[in-house]
Amino acid sequence: MDQKMKKGTLYLIPSVIGDSLPGKVLPAGTIGVLLSIRHFIAEEATTARRLLRKAGFIADFETTTIQVFNEHSHPGNILEYLEPALQGNDMGLLSEAGVPCVADPGAAIVEASHQLGIKVVPLTGPSSILLALMASGFNGQNFTFHGYLPIEKSERAKKIRELERAAKEKDQTQIFIETPYRNRQMLAALAETCSRNTRICVAIDLTLDSEEITVKTAGDWKGGHPEVHKRPAVFLIYI
Repeated sequence: MDQKMKKGTLYLIPSVIGDSLPGKVLPAGTIGVLLSIRHFIAEEATTARRLLRKAGFIADFETTTIQVFNEHSHPGNILEYLEPALQGNDMGLLSEAGVPCVADPGAAIVEASHQLGIKVVPLTGPSSILLALMASGFNGQNFTFHGYLPIEKSERAKKIRELERAAKEKDQTQIFIETPYRNRQMLAALAETCSRNTRICVAIDLTLDSEEITVKTAGDWKGGHPEVHKRPAVFLIYI
């Protein structure tokens, strides 16, 4: 490869959350970049093609490269993913939902891009984590995102108590997510484990018409809650 060849740019392109139309949640500038690129790295090719078509992509997918990079991919092959950018082509990194590299495996692609001297440009779009924090009324200047909590019941309860202590001692909002089919168990565990006055926010189906954002104390959550089963949700704890 000619070392003087100008490298392409890696654009970090947010995706829709759920089944929202791209024009409703993605800025025009982000959609414009999305439609101009012919080389993509995505968690799932099918989801990427669906986003592109909904956004107005009219190019032939036979001439569009969509490489799949997810939690099952081998990190030793990252250079191969970035070869189009090394050859001077702009690339797009797509998340399955929301923004790339946050609760998303794409950070490894970005790290390699910096090491290879490929320019990285993050674009604006929906982040369920930030949207939930914004709508919670909790501390937005001091917060931590934990990803997924343990599945095993006793370990999950132990982690919840740890997060509750951090919320109180650090005046810090604690944010985490769960696999949608385990949302009921998570909400029940929060209501049972947290102190009665600890505030819990559950943000469901963000950006969709069915969006629900509810803030209650742990004691009040025991009295009932919206249906959360198999609906994408973000959970927040604050004292």
